[in-house]
Amino acid sequence: MMTPPSPRTLDTSSDKARTLSHVANQDLLHEGYFKQSELRSDFATAVSAGCDLFDTTVHISPSDLVKRHCTQRYGIVTESIYAPARSRIEIRYDAPVHLLVLYEDGVRREGETSIDELPPSTLRNFANKLTFVPAGHFYREWHDTSTAIRMTYLYLSPTKLHKSIDADTAYAPRAFFEDPILWATATKLKHVIESNQCESMLYFDALASVLAHELSRSGRELARTSPTSRGGLASWQRRAVIGYIEEHLDERVSLITLARLARLSQHHFCRAFKQSFGTPPQGYLLQRRIERAKVLLADRANSITDVALTLGYAFNSSFTLAFRKITGQTPSEFRRNVT
Repeated sequence: MMTPPSPRTLDTSSDKARTLSHVANQDLLHEGYFKQSELRSDFATAVSAGCDLFDTTVHISPSDLVKRHCTQRYGIVTESIYAPARSRIEIRYDAPVHLLVLYEDGVRREGETSIDELPPSTLRNFANKLTFVPAGHFYREWHDTSTAIRMTYLYLSPTKLHKSIDADTAYAPRAFFEDPILWATATKLKHVIESNQCESMLYFDALASVLAHELSRSGRELARTSPTSRGGLASWQRRAVIGYIEEHLDERVSLITLARLARLSQHHFCRAFKQSFGTPPQGYLLQRRIERAKVLLADRANSITDVALTLGYAFNSSFTLAFRKITGQTPSEFRRNVT
Protein backbone atom coordinates (compact mmCIF):
# COMPACT_ATOMS: atom_id res chain seq x y z
CA MET A 1 0.00 0.00 0.00
CA MET A 2 1.47 3.33 -1.03
CA THR A 3 1.86 6.03 1.59
CA PRO A 4 0.32 9.33 0.41
CA PRO A 5 2.89 12.06 -0.12
CA SER A 6 3.12 14.67 2.58
CA PRO A 7 2.29 18.27 1.65
CA ARG A 8 5.23 20.16 0.20
CA THR A 9 5.89 23.74 1.29
CA LEU A 10 7.69 26.02 -1.13
CA ASP A 11 9.44 29.25 -0.16
CA THR A 12 11.11 31.81 -2.36
CA SER A 13 12.96 35.09 -2.74
CA SER A 14 12.81 35.92 -6.48
CA ASP A 15 9.84 37.79 -8.00
CA LYS A 16 8.61 34.69 -9.77
CA ALA A 17 9.30 32.52 -6.81
CA ARG A 18 7.62 34.89 -4.39
CA THR A 19 4.39 33.90 -6.04
CA LEU A 20 4.44 30.96 -3.62
CA SER A 21 5.58 31.57 -0.06
CA HIS A 22 4.56 32.20 3.61
CA VAL A 23 1.44 31.86 5.79
CA ALA A 24 1.31 28.41 7.34
CA ASN A 25 -2.45 28.01 7.86
CA GLN A 26 -5.59 29.94 8.60
CA ASP A 27 -4.69 30.50 12.25
CA LEU A 28 -1.30 31.86 11.25
CA LEU A 29 -2.73 34.28 8.76
CA HIS A 30 -2.81 37.07 11.33
CA GLU A 31 0.07 39.52 10.89
CA GLY A 32 1.67 38.79 14.24
CA TYR A 33 2.48 35.25 13.25
CA PHE A 34 4.47 36.16 10.18
CA LYS A 35 8.20 35.98 10.67
CA GLN A 36 11.06 36.29 8.27
CA SER A 37 12.41 32.91 7.24
CA GLU A 38 15.35 31.73 5.21
CA LEU A 39 14.53 31.80 1.53
CA ARG A 40 15.92 29.22 -0.85
CA SER A 41 17.39 30.27 -4.17
CA ASP A 42 16.60 26.88 -5.72
CA PHE A 43 12.84 27.48 -5.48
CA ALA A 44 12.13 27.94 -9.18
CA THR A 45 13.85 24.67 -10.01
CA ALA A 46 11.90 22.89 -7.30
CA VAL A 47 8.59 24.19 -8.64
CA SER A 48 9.37 23.13 -12.19
CA ALA A 49 10.41 19.69 -11.08
CA GLY A 50 7.51 19.22 -8.70
CA CYS A 51 4.46 20.57 -10.51
CA ASP A 52 4.66 21.58 -14.16
CA LEU A 53 1.10 22.90 -14.22
CA PHE A 54 1.80 25.57 -11.66
CA ASP A 55 4.95 27.23 -13.02
CA THR A 56 2.81 30.30 -13.64
CA THR A 57 1.00 31.53 -10.55
CA VAL A 58 -0.60 34.76 -9.41
CA HIS A 59 1.82 37.67 -9.68
CA ILE A 60 1.56 40.24 -6.89
CA SER A 61 3.48 43.49 -6.84
CA PRO A 62 5.19 44.89 -4.94
CA SER A 63 6.12 41.41 -3.79
CA ASP A 64 7.73 42.50 -0.52
CA LEU A 65 4.41 43.81 0.86
CA VAL A 66 2.65 40.44 0.93
CA LYS A 67 3.19 37.24 2.88
CA ARG A 68 2.56 34.00 0.99
CA HIS A 69 2.59 30.31 1.71
CA CYS A 70 1.98 27.50 -0.78
CA THR A 71 1.31 23.80 -0.32
CA GLN A 72 0.93 21.17 -3.03
CA ARG A 73 -0.65 17.75 -2.79
CA TYR A 74 -1.97 15.28 -5.36
CA GLY A 75 -1.69 17.82 -8.16
CA ILE A 76 -3.66 20.64 -6.53
CA VAL A 77 -1.98 23.73 -5.09
CA THR A 78 -3.34 25.97 -2.34
CA GLU A 79 -1.81 29.31 -1.50
CA SER A 80 -2.50 31.62 1.45
CA ILE A 81 -2.03 35.37 1.01
CA TYR A 82 -1.77 38.18 3.55
CA ALA A 83 -1.57 41.89 2.67
CA PRO A 84 -1.42 44.51 5.44
CA ALA A 85 -3.76 47.45 5.88
CA ARG A 86 -2.92 50.76 4.24
CA SER A 87 -1.00 49.20 1.37
CA ARG A 88 -1.44 49.21 -2.39
CA ILE A 89 -0.97 45.99 -4.33
CA GLU A 90 -1.64 44.78 -7.85
CA ILE A 91 -2.51 41.18 -8.74
CA ARG A 92 -2.32 39.61 -12.20
CA TYR A 93 -2.95 36.08 -13.45
CA ASP A 94 -3.17 34.40 -16.85
CA ALA A 95 -2.51 30.65 -16.96
CA PRO A 96 -3.90 27.33 -18.28
CA VAL A 97 -5.11 26.45 -14.77
CA HIS A 98 -8.41 27.34 -13.07
CA LEU A 99 -8.12 29.74 -10.12
CA LEU A 100 -10.62 29.85 -7.25
CA VAL A 101 -10.17 32.79 -4.86
CA LEU A 102 -11.59 32.79 -1.32
CA TYR A 103 -11.56 36.26 0.22
CA GLU A 104 -11.54 35.54 3.94
CA ASP A 105 -11.13 39.18 5.06
CA GLY A 106 -10.66 42.42 3.22
CA VAL A 107 -11.87 45.96 2.69
CA ARG A 108 -10.31 48.37 0.21
CA ARG A 109 -10.58 52.16 0.05
CA GLU A 110 -10.22 51.98 -3.70
CA GLY A 111 -9.61 49.26 -6.24
CA GLU A 112 -10.88 47.33 -9.20
CA THR A 113 -11.22 43.66 -10.14
CA SER A 114 -11.52 42.57 -13.74
CA ILE A 115 -11.72 39.21 -15.53
CA ASP A 116 -12.04 38.55 -19.25
CA GLU A 117 -15.72 38.57 -20.35
CA LEU A 118 -16.91 40.37 -17.18
CA PRO A 119 -17.42 44.07 -16.43
CA PRO A 120 -14.95 45.43 -13.85
CA SER A 121 -16.02 45.52 -10.20
CA THR A 122 -15.09 48.21 -7.66
CA LEU A 123 -16.68 46.41 -4.70
CA ARG A 124 -14.97 47.61 -1.51
CA ASN A 125 -15.94 45.04 1.13
CA PHE A 126 -15.35 41.59 -0.31
CA ALA A 127 -14.97 39.51 2.86
CA ASN A 128 -16.49 36.02 2.48
CA LYS A 129 -16.78 36.40 -1.30
CA LEU A 130 -15.54 34.03 -4.00
CA THR A 131 -14.01 34.72 -7.40
CA PHE A 132 -13.52 32.08 -10.08
CA VAL A 133 -11.11 32.54 -13.00
CA PRO A 134 -11.34 29.77 -15.62
CA ALA A 135 -8.14 28.59 -17.28
CA GLY A 136 -6.94 30.94 -20.01
CA HIS A 137 -8.78 34.01 -18.69
CA PHE A 138 -6.84 37.14 -17.79
CA TYR A 139 -7.47 38.29 -14.22
CA ARG A 140 -6.30 41.55 -12.71
CA GLU A 141 -7.16 43.45 -9.56
CA TRP A 142 -5.63 46.18 -7.50
CA HIS A 143 -6.33 47.13 -3.91
CA ASP A 144 -5.68 50.26 -1.91
CA THR A 145 -6.35 48.39 1.33
CA SER A 146 -8.34 49.82 4.20
CA THR A 147 -7.98 46.69 6.35
CA ALA A 148 -5.69 43.70 6.12
CA ILE A 149 -6.59 41.28 3.33
CA ARG A 150 -6.50 37.50 3.76
CA MET A 151 -7.12 35.33 0.71
CA THR A 152 -6.77 31.72 -0.34
CA TYR A 153 -5.94 30.73 -3.90
CA LEU A 154 -6.79 27.23 -5.14
CA TYR A 155 -5.06 26.32 -8.42
CA LEU A 156 -7.13 23.60 -10.08
CA SER A 157 -5.97 21.52 -13.02
CA PRO A 158 -8.67 21.41 -15.75
CA THR A 159 -7.65 17.81 -16.47
CA LYS A 160 -8.22 16.80 -12.86
CA LEU A 161 -11.61 18.51 -12.71
CA HIS A 162 -12.74 16.99 -16.00
CA LYS A 163 -12.03 13.53 -14.61
CA SER A 164 -14.78 14.22 -12.07
CA ILE A 165 -17.38 15.83 -14.33
CA ASP A 166 -18.57 16.01 -17.92
CA ALA A 167 -15.57 17.04 -20.01
CA ASP A 168 -17.84 19.38 -22.00
CA THR A 169 -18.64 21.45 -18.91
CA ALA A 170 -17.88 25.11 -19.59
CA TYR A 171 -16.77 27.07 -16.55
CA ALA A 172 -17.73 30.74 -16.66
CA PRO A 173 -15.79 33.52 -14.91
CA ARG A 174 -17.42 35.00 -11.80
CA ALA A 175 -16.34 37.81 -9.52
CA PHE A 176 -17.32 38.37 -5.88
CA PHE A 177 -20.14 35.87 -5.57
CA GLU A 178 -21.43 34.01 -2.52
CA ASP A 179 -21.87 30.25 -2.26
CA PRO A 180 -21.67 28.73 1.25
CA ILE A 181 -21.54 25.17 -0.09
CA LEU A 182 -18.71 25.83 -2.52
CA TRP A 183 -16.87 27.79 0.19
CA ALA A 184 -17.18 24.90 2.66
CA THR A 185 -15.97 22.33 0.12
CA ALA A 186 -13.01 24.46 -0.97
CA THR A 187 -12.05 25.13 2.64
CA LYS A 188 -12.17 21.43 3.47
CA LEU A 189 -9.99 20.62 0.45
CA LYS A 190 -7.51 23.30 1.51
CA HIS A 191 -7.28 21.87 5.03
CA VAL A 192 -6.68 18.37 3.68
CA ILE A 193 -3.88 19.67 1.45
CA GLU A 194 -2.24 21.63 4.27
CA SER A 195 -2.60 19.01 7.00
CA ASN A 196 0.12 16.53 7.79
CA GLN A 197 -2.36 13.71 8.17
CA CYS A 198 -2.21 10.83 5.71
CA GLU A 199 -5.70 10.89 4.28
CA SER A 200 -6.14 8.41 1.48
CA MET A 201 -5.93 9.58 -2.09
CA LEU A 202 -9.46 8.24 -2.60
CA TYR A 203 -10.76 10.68 0.01
CA PHE A 204 -8.82 13.53 -1.58
CA ASP A 205 -10.13 12.66 -5.06
CA ALA A 206 -13.67 12.50 -3.71
CA LEU A 207 -13.32 16.03 -2.32
CA ALA A 208 -11.92 17.23 -5.65
CA SER A 209 -14.86 15.59 -7.42
CA VAL A 210 -17.35 17.33 -5.14
CA LEU A 211 -15.58 20.66 -5.74
CA ALA A 212 -15.84 20.16 -9.52
CA HIS A 213 -19.58 19.52 -9.25
CA GLU A 214 -20.02 22.50 -6.91
CA LEU A 215 -18.26 24.81 -9.36
CA SER A 216 -20.52 23.60 -12.15
CA ARG A 217 -23.66 23.82 -9.99
CA SER A 218 -22.75 27.24 -8.66
CA GLY A 219 -22.40 28.62 -12.17
CA ARG A 220 -25.83 27.33 -13.18
CA GLU A 221 -27.46 28.66 -10.02
CA LEU A 222 -25.79 32.04 -10.41
CA ALA A 223 -27.38 32.34 -13.84
CA ARG A 224 -30.78 31.45 -12.39
CA THR A 225 -30.45 33.95 -9.53
CA SER A 226 -29.20 36.85 -11.63
CA PRO A 227 -31.04 40.20 -11.40
CA THR A 228 -33.13 39.21 -14.41
CA SER A 229 -34.54 36.26 -12.47
CA ARG A 230 -37.57 37.23 -10.38
CA GLY A 231 -39.22 35.52 -7.47
CA GLY A 232 -36.18 33.73 -5.96
CA LEU A 233 -34.65 34.06 -2.53
CA ALA A 234 -32.60 37.12 -1.67
CA SER A 235 -28.87 36.61 -1.05
CA TRP A 236 -29.24 36.85 2.75
CA GLN A 237 -32.05 34.27 2.63
CA ARG A 238 -29.94 31.87 0.55
CA ARG A 239 -27.02 32.22 2.98
CA ALA A 240 -29.22 31.59 6.02
CA VAL A 241 -31.05 28.59 4.55
CA ILE A 242 -28.05 26.88 2.94
CA GLY A 243 -25.91 27.46 6.02
CA TYR A 244 -28.55 25.78 8.16
CA ILE A 245 -28.92 22.84 5.79
CA GLU A 246 -25.15 22.25 5.70
CA GLU A 247 -24.99 22.20 9.50
CA HIS A 248 -27.91 19.77 9.83
CA LEU A 249 -27.36 17.24 7.05
CA ASP A 250 -27.68 14.43 9.59
CA GLU A 251 -31.02 15.63 10.93
CA ARG A 252 -34.61 15.87 9.78
CA VAL A 253 -34.88 19.42 8.44
CA SER A 254 -38.43 20.78 8.42
CA LEU A 255 -39.90 23.21 5.92
CA ILE A 256 -41.26 25.23 8.82
CA THR A 257 -37.74 25.88 10.13
CA LEU A 258 -36.35 26.82 6.73
CA ALA A 259 -39.29 29.10 5.96
CA ARG A 260 -38.85 30.87 9.29
CA LEU A 261 -35.17 31.43 8.56
CA ALA A 262 -36.16 33.08 5.28
CA ARG A 263 -39.05 34.93 6.99
CA LEU A 264 -41.55 33.59 4.48
CA SER A 265 -44.65 31.44 4.56
CA GLN A 266 -44.03 27.80 3.67
CA HIS A 267 -45.84 28.23 0.36
CA HIS A 268 -43.82 31.26 -0.71
CA PHE A 269 -40.59 29.77 0.61
CA CYS A 270 -40.96 26.56 -1.43
CA ARG A 271 -41.71 28.52 -4.58
CA ALA A 272 -38.79 30.95 -4.04
CA PHE A 273 -36.38 28.14 -3.13
CA LYS A 274 -37.15 26.21 -6.31
CA GLN A 275 -36.79 29.40 -8.34
CA SER A 276 -33.34 29.96 -6.82
CA PHE A 277 -31.96 26.41 -6.85
CA GLY A 278 -33.99 24.61 -9.49
CA THR A 279 -35.22 21.94 -7.08
CA PRO A 280 -37.55 21.80 -4.04
CA PRO A 281 -35.98 22.12 -0.55
CA GLN A 282 -36.24 18.42 0.30
CA GLY A 283 -34.75 17.42 -3.05
CA TYR A 284 -31.87 19.80 -2.47
CA LEU A 285 -31.30 18.42 1.04
CA LEU A 286 -31.20 14.87 -0.34
CA GLN A 287 -28.66 15.87 -3.00
CA ARG A 288 -26.42 17.47 -0.39
CA ARG A 289 -26.59 14.40 1.84
CA ILE A 290 -25.58 12.16 -1.04
CA GLU A 291 -22.67 14.44 -2.00
CA ARG A 292 -21.47 14.22 1.60
CA ALA A 293 -21.95 10.45 1.49
CA LYS A 294 -19.71 10.18 -1.58
CA VAL A 295 -16.86 11.85 0.28
CA LEU A 296 -17.31 9.59 3.31
CA LEU A 297 -17.60 6.42 1.21
CA ALA A 298 -14.35 7.19 -0.60
CA ASP A 299 -12.55 6.72 2.72
CA ARG A 300 -12.54 2.95 3.30
CA ALA A 301 -12.09 3.52 7.03
CA ASN A 302 -15.81 4.37 7.07
CA SER A 303 -18.17 1.43 6.81
CA ILE A 304 -21.37 1.87 4.82
CA THR A 305 -23.36 1.50 8.04
CA ASP A 306 -21.28 4.26 9.68
CA VAL A 307 -21.87 6.55 6.71
CA ALA A 308 -25.61 5.91 6.85
CA LEU A 309 -25.74 6.69 10.58
CA THR A 310 -23.58 9.80 10.16
CA LEU A 311 -26.11 11.17 7.68
CA GLY A 312 -29.09 10.38 9.88
CA TYR A 313 -30.30 7.14 8.28
CA ALA A 314 -31.37 4.58 10.89
CA PHE A 315 -31.33 1.72 8.38
CA ASN A 316 -28.90 0.80 5.62
CA SER A 317 -31.85 0.01 3.34
CA SER A 318 -33.14 3.60 3.59
CA PHE A 319 -29.68 4.98 2.87
CA THR A 320 -29.18 2.62 -0.08
CA LEU A 321 -32.54 3.58 -1.57
CA ALA A 322 -31.81 7.31 -1.30
CA PHE A 323 -28.27 6.90 -2.65
CA ARG A 324 -29.44 4.88 -5.65
CA LYS A 325 -32.18 7.41 -6.40
CA ILE A 326 -29.60 10.18 -6.84
CA THR A 327 -26.60 8.32 -8.25
CA GLY A 328 -28.08 5.26 -9.96
CA GLN A 329 -25.72 3.08 -7.90
CA THR A 330 -25.80 1.45 -4.50
CA PRO A 331 -23.22 2.67 -1.96
CA SER A 332 -21.24 -0.57 -2.44
CA GLU A 333 -21.19 -0.14 -6.23
CA PHE A 334 -20.10 3.48 -5.88
CA ARG A 335 -17.24 2.48 -3.58
CA ARG A 336 -16.05 -0.20 -6.00
CA ASN A 337 -16.16 2.23 -8.94
CA VAL A 338 -14.21 4.87 -7.01
CA THR A 339 -11.59 2.28 -6.24
